[in-house]
Amino acid sequence: MKNTTIADVAAAADVSVTTVSRYLNGNYQKMSAATKQRIKETIATLHYAPKASARKMRQDHSQLIGVVVGDIANVFSSLLFKGIYDVLQPAGYDVLLMNANNTATTEHGELTRLAAQQVDGIILQPSAATAAAYAGLTIPTIIVDRQLPNSPLAQVLSSNFDASYQLGQHLREQGYRRLITVGRAVAPHTAQTDRLAGLTATGLSVIHLDMTSHGAPWLTQQLRQYQQAPDKPVIISLMGPLLFEILASLKAAHLHFPADVGLVSFDDWQWSQYVNDGIYLLQQQPALMGQLAATTLLHQLSTTPTTMTQYVPVAPVVKPSL
Repeated sequence: MKNTTIADVAAAADVSVTTVSRYLNGNYQKMSAATKQRIKETIATLHYAPKASARKMRQDHSQLIGVVVGDIANVFSSLLFKGIYDVLQPAGYDVLLMNANNTATTEHGELTRLAAQQVDGIILQPSAATAAAYAGLTIPTIIVDRQLPNSPLAQVLSSNFDASYQLGQHLREQGYRRLITVGRAVAPHTAQTDRLAGLTATGLSVIHLDMTSHGAPWLTQQLRQYQQAPDKPVIISLMGPLLFEILASLKAAHLHFPADVGLVSFDDWQWSQYVNDGIYLLQQQPALMGQLAATTLLHQLSTTPTTMTQYVPVAPVVKPSL
């Protein structure tokens, strides 16, 4: 038997679908008592059961949470979302994943869409430059991964500055005096920003190679040039995906680690253990960050909002690439 639709109700009650939708959503302001009663009786006669989405719209809460990440293709984003989902799904929430493509304009559009979906809360990996971009948010929101200075929103971050500072101290103990960092500016403020700041704070010589406007040949030339100084440098990939490009450029430049250069990378997964005898890593915990962000959001939804910042440790994975 064919399921009754909202269009069937509208036709039987001699009103528009929009009018039935307003009735289902509890918007009676422009509806006469007679129309309201007729729709009510038609729904009962036709045994119409609204879809779950329509029922949610009539409730105080939608049981929807929006998650906006900078780059949905990044492995970090997948692991982060897995951690979020593992907390929110058992708590009875559906989770909507949005991709900002690392641009503030796209992110604004996704946040607008989530507001239209009447989500109960948002977990956001920000792509905008300042906290002012989110001043108009009225939905409970947790910032994750990318620090947002001077923001009143709660934040869940990796301890990137401290981990990078400790890495620099360890490299000093190993005899290194020159650090060559390789990064790519995907957004105004990312985890790379804090990593570079932590390394610079050690007082070691830091040469930063920004790959934003350059390709592999440029990186190969730069690595060959800086390796020619008397003391051996250490190359530090500030983000996991760049490690592939660094390895390709080292091969093209006929440079080997640890004989010619030291090599360290921030990473979100452990494929690099299969390169030579492994690469020294600073291992993030994106799934744990997601779990903590989701738990914090649930707490905000049930109690008073918090503005605290929580840090997830970054742990070294020691391998003989130095």
